[in-house]
Amino acid sequence: MLTLPNLLTLSRIVTVPLLVALLWWPQWEAGYAMAFALYCLMGVTDYFDGYLARAQGTVSKLGQFLDPIADKIMVAAVILMLVGTRFEDRAIITGIHLIAAMVILLREIMVSGLREFLGGIQVSVPVSALAKWKTTLQLVSLGALILAGALPGIAFVKLVGLASLWGAAVLTLLTGWDYLRVGLRHMDS
Repeated sequence: MLTLPNLLTLSRIVTVPLLVALLWWPQWEAGYAMAFALYCLMGVTDYFDGYLARAQGTVSKLGQFLDPIADKIMVAAVILMLVGTRFEDRAIITGIHLIAAMVILLREIMVSGLREFLGGIQVSVPVSALAKWKTTLQLVSLGALILAGALPGIAFVKLVGLASLWGAAVLTLLTGWDYLRVGLRHMDS
Protein backbone atom coordinates (compact mmCIF):
# COMPACT_ATOMS: atom_id res chain seq x y z
CA MET A 1 0.00 0.00 0.00
CA LEU A 2 2.80 2.45 0.82
CA THR A 3 4.68 1.95 -2.41
CA LEU A 4 6.89 4.68 -3.86
CA PRO A 5 4.25 5.71 -6.42
CA ASN A 6 1.60 6.03 -3.68
CA LEU A 7 4.03 7.99 -1.49
CA LEU A 8 4.68 10.37 -4.39
CA THR A 9 0.95 10.88 -4.83
CA LEU A 10 0.48 11.46 -1.10
CA SER A 11 3.37 13.94 -1.14
CA ARG A 12 1.46 16.04 -3.68
CA ILE A 13 -1.57 16.15 -1.41
CA VAL A 14 0.33 17.08 1.76
CA THR A 15 2.34 19.74 -0.14
CA VAL A 16 -0.75 21.68 -1.24
CA PRO A 17 -0.95 23.73 2.02
CA LEU A 18 2.66 24.87 1.50
CA LEU A 19 1.85 25.82 -2.08
CA VAL A 20 -1.17 27.80 -0.86
CA ALA A 21 0.96 29.55 1.78
CA LEU A 22 3.49 30.61 -0.84
CA LEU A 23 0.69 32.01 -3.03
CA TRP A 24 -0.99 33.85 -0.15
CA TRP A 25 0.79 37.18 -0.70
CA PRO A 26 0.73 38.24 -4.37
CA GLN A 27 3.14 41.09 -3.71
CA TRP A 28 5.78 38.58 -2.53
CA GLU A 29 7.46 37.77 -5.84
CA ALA A 30 9.97 35.44 -4.19
CA GLY A 31 7.06 33.47 -2.70
CA TYR A 32 5.56 33.07 -6.16
CA ALA A 33 8.96 31.98 -7.52
CA MET A 34 9.19 29.35 -4.76
CA ALA A 35 5.57 28.35 -5.45
CA PHE A 36 6.45 27.92 -9.13
CA ALA A 37 9.40 25.67 -8.26
CA LEU A 38 7.24 23.65 -5.85
CA TYR A 39 4.44 23.42 -8.42
CA CYS A 40 6.89 22.11 -11.03
CA LEU A 41 8.18 19.55 -8.53
CA MET A 42 4.60 18.46 -7.85
CA GLY A 43 4.06 18.09 -11.60
CA VAL A 44 7.15 15.91 -11.90
CA THR A 45 5.92 13.67 -9.08
CA ASP A 46 2.56 13.44 -10.88
CA TYR A 47 4.33 12.04 -13.91
CA PHE A 48 6.61 9.69 -12.00
CA ASP A 49 4.01 8.18 -9.68
CA GLY A 50 2.10 6.77 -12.65
CA TYR A 51 5.23 5.86 -14.59
CA LEU A 52 6.78 4.00 -11.65
CA ALA A 53 3.55 2.21 -10.77
CA ARG A 54 3.24 0.87 -14.30
CA ALA A 55 6.97 0.10 -14.69
CA GLN A 56 7.18 -1.72 -11.35
CA GLY A 57 3.83 -3.44 -11.76
CA THR A 58 2.61 -1.84 -8.52
CA VAL A 59 -0.52 -0.13 -9.82
CA SER A 60 -2.85 -0.15 -6.82
CA LYS A 61 -6.46 0.71 -6.10
CA LEU A 62 -5.21 3.31 -3.60
CA GLY A 63 -3.07 4.92 -6.30
CA GLN A 64 -5.90 4.87 -8.82
CA PHE A 65 -8.12 6.50 -6.20
CA LEU A 66 -5.62 9.10 -4.91
CA ASP A 67 -3.95 10.25 -8.14
CA PRO A 68 -6.94 12.07 -9.66
CA ILE A 69 -7.84 13.46 -6.24
CA ALA A 70 -4.32 14.84 -5.81
CA ASP A 71 -4.57 16.49 -9.23
CA LYS A 72 -7.95 18.02 -8.47
CA ILE A 73 -6.88 19.30 -5.04
CA MET A 74 -3.79 20.93 -6.51
CA VAL A 75 -5.62 22.49 -9.47
CA ALA A 76 -8.53 23.76 -7.33
CA ALA A 77 -6.20 25.21 -4.68
CA VAL A 78 -4.08 27.06 -7.24
CA ILE A 79 -7.11 28.41 -9.11
CA LEU A 80 -8.68 29.66 -5.87
CA MET A 81 -5.45 31.33 -4.81
CA LEU A 82 -4.93 32.99 -8.20
CA VAL A 83 -8.51 34.25 -8.15
CA GLY A 84 -8.72 35.17 -4.48
CA THR A 85 -5.41 36.90 -3.77
CA ARG A 86 -5.17 40.40 -5.12
CA PHE A 87 -2.75 43.21 -4.50
CA GLU A 88 -2.95 46.49 -6.37
CA ASP A 89 -2.51 45.65 -10.07
CA ARG A 90 -1.17 42.14 -9.49
CA ALA A 91 -4.39 40.18 -9.71
CA ILE A 92 -3.73 37.04 -11.73
CA ILE A 93 -7.14 35.66 -12.77
CA THR A 94 -9.78 38.40 -13.02
CA GLY A 95 -12.60 39.62 -15.22
CA ILE A 96 -13.73 37.39 -18.04
CA HIS A 97 -10.91 34.93 -17.26
CA LEU A 98 -12.89 33.92 -14.17
CA ILE A 99 -15.25 32.09 -16.55
CA ALA A 100 -12.43 29.80 -17.75
CA ALA A 101 -11.41 29.12 -14.14
CA MET A 102 -15.02 28.40 -13.15
CA VAL A 103 -15.52 26.02 -16.09
CA ILE A 104 -12.47 24.05 -14.97
CA LEU A 105 -13.58 23.87 -11.34
CA LEU A 106 -17.19 22.96 -12.14
CA ARG A 107 -16.13 20.21 -14.54
CA GLU A 108 -13.83 18.72 -11.91
CA ILE A 109 -16.69 18.60 -9.41
CA MET A 110 -19.09 17.13 -11.99
CA VAL A 111 -16.68 14.44 -13.15
CA SER A 112 -15.82 13.50 -9.56
CA GLY A 113 -19.49 13.05 -8.73
CA LEU A 114 -20.09 11.16 -11.95
CA ARG A 115 -17.15 8.81 -11.28
CA GLU A 116 -18.47 8.17 -7.77
CA PHE A 117 -21.92 7.37 -9.13
CA LEU A 118 -20.58 5.13 -11.88
CA GLY A 119 -18.20 3.39 -9.48
CA GLY A 120 -21.20 2.48 -7.33
CA ILE A 121 -22.75 0.64 -10.27
CA GLN A 122 -19.44 -0.97 -11.29
CA VAL A 123 -18.90 1.15 -14.42
CA SER A 124 -15.39 2.36 -15.12
CA VAL A 125 -14.74 5.42 -17.25
CA PRO A 126 -11.20 5.35 -18.59
CA VAL A 127 -9.25 8.58 -18.96
CA SER A 128 -9.23 9.61 -22.61
CA ALA A 129 -6.25 10.98 -24.50
CA LEU A 130 -8.08 14.31 -24.77
CA ALA A 131 -8.53 14.38 -20.99
CA LYS A 132 -4.77 13.88 -20.59
CA TRP A 133 -4.16 16.83 -22.89
CA LYS A 134 -6.68 18.83 -20.86
CA THR A 135 -4.78 18.05 -17.68
CA THR A 136 -1.46 18.94 -19.30
CA LEU A 137 -2.80 22.26 -20.57
CA GLN A 138 -4.30 23.02 -17.14
CA LEU A 139 -0.99 22.33 -15.43
CA VAL A 140 0.93 24.45 -17.97
CA SER A 141 -1.53 27.34 -17.68
CA LEU A 142 -1.51 27.39 -13.88
CA GLY A 143 2.28 27.08 -13.83
CA ALA A 144 2.57 30.05 -16.19
CA LEU A 145 0.14 32.08 -14.08
CA ILE A 146 2.12 31.32 -10.92
CA LEU A 147 5.29 32.35 -12.76
CA ALA A 148 3.51 35.55 -13.84
CA GLY A 149 3.16 36.39 -10.15
CA ALA A 150 6.93 35.95 -9.74
CA LEU A 151 7.63 38.03 -12.86
CA PRO A 152 4.96 40.75 -12.89
CA GLY A 153 7.00 42.94 -15.24
CA ILE A 154 6.91 40.35 -18.04
CA ALA A 155 3.37 40.53 -19.42
CA PHE A 156 4.00 37.75 -21.94
CA VAL A 157 4.14 35.13 -19.17
CA LYS A 158 0.68 36.07 -17.92
CA LEU A 159 -0.64 36.19 -21.50
CA VAL A 160 0.61 32.64 -22.12
CA GLY A 161 -0.98 31.52 -18.84
CA LEU A 162 -4.35 33.08 -19.61
CA ALA A 163 -4.40 31.84 -23.22
CA SER A 164 -3.62 28.29 -22.11
CA LEU A 165 -6.21 28.61 -19.31
CA TRP A 166 -8.83 29.25 -21.99
CA GLY A 167 -7.50 26.35 -24.05
CA ALA A 168 -7.78 24.14 -20.98
CA ALA A 169 -11.33 25.41 -20.38
CA VAL A 170 -12.35 24.44 -23.93
CA LEU A 171 -10.85 20.95 -23.54
CA THR A 172 -12.51 20.79 -20.13
CA LEU A 173 -15.93 21.34 -21.72
CA LEU A 174 -15.27 18.74 -24.41
CA THR A 175 -14.03 16.05 -22.03
CA GLY A 176 -16.70 16.89 -19.46
CA TRP A 177 -19.35 16.37 -22.12
CA ASP A 178 -17.79 13.01 -23.05
CA TYR A 179 -17.90 11.85 -19.42
CA LEU A 180 -21.46 13.12 -18.97
CA ARG A 181 -22.62 11.32 -22.12
CA VAL A 182 -21.17 8.02 -20.85
CA GLY A 183 -22.73 8.60 -17.45
CA LEU A 184 -26.17 9.40 -18.80
CA ARG A 185 -26.29 6.03 -20.59
CA HIS A 186 -26.06 4.31 -17.20
CA MET A 187 -28.64 6.36 -15.35
CA ASP A 188 -32.25 5.34 -14.92
CA SER A 189 -34.75 7.08 -17.13
